[in-house]
Amino acid sequence: MYIDIDGLNINYIDEGEGNHVLLLHGWGGSIQTMMPIFNILKDKFRVVTLDLPGFGNSDIPNEPWNSYNYSECINKFIEKINLKELILFGHSHGGRISIILASKYNVVRKLILIDSAGIIPKRKAKYYIKVYWFKLLKKIYLIFPAKNKKEKLDKFYKKFGSQDYRDSEGVMRQTMVKVINDNLLRLLALVKAPTLLIWGENDEETPVYMGELMEREIPDSGLVLLKGAGHYSYIDNYDQFRAVIKVFLKDDFGE
Repeated sequence: MYIDIDGLNINYIDEGEGNHVLLLHGWGGSIQTMMPIFNILKDKFRVVTLDLPGFGNSDIPNEPWNSYNYSECINKFIEKINLKELILFGHSHGGRISIILASKYNVVRKLILIDSAGIIPKRKAKYYIKVYWFKLLKKIYLIFPAKNKKEKLDKFYKKFGSQDYRDSEGVMRQTMVKVINDNLLRLLALVKAPTLLIWGENDEETPVYMGELMEREIPDSGLVLLKGAGHYSYIDNYDQFRAVIKVFLKDDFGE
């Protein structure tokens, strides 16, 4: 089903009865990537998940967004479909949005962050070397004449950019640049909801040290590492993930 939020058609599903749960997927994801979690909860809760703007079957924003734009949109979505006392799950980019919602809006009762983004990563020397060469190659690439500079730049980014960057286009490419530069560290101390941090021990996209930092900064939080799991830890070690959230939500499950 669809709902209009500030002129954007947002695709979402809303099933079940009981305490309210919202699932927010990561960059490049969709409703489908959250179904493993949805299926754990749907028989005990009212569970809502959506395609974030720019992904799945939802509309693309009219201009580049940052994480705060996303959180404002999702807060309006929460109000419009009447979600209350929310149990909020956020994976990766969905974690960024969740941190802002839990720190700036009075909507979250319990928070589950899964391999969450939101902290600017530590940069090693090889990263800066890579960035330097990327910029140099771009300059060299543009030296040679071309009828259509935009088309030429698109070819360059598709050849040399990161996978996520290559997969994004137009507004969403600019949006990706904005969100990855959002440092939400200062917001962590403002999160008052009890928070479960779930991380894949082998996560290379948002490494474990980020989860450890979040655990130190979020007042009422605990970190669980899932064995053998990577950035999609809830899929990589589904059985352990399911057991952990059932313990954290024991009172809500009524078991």
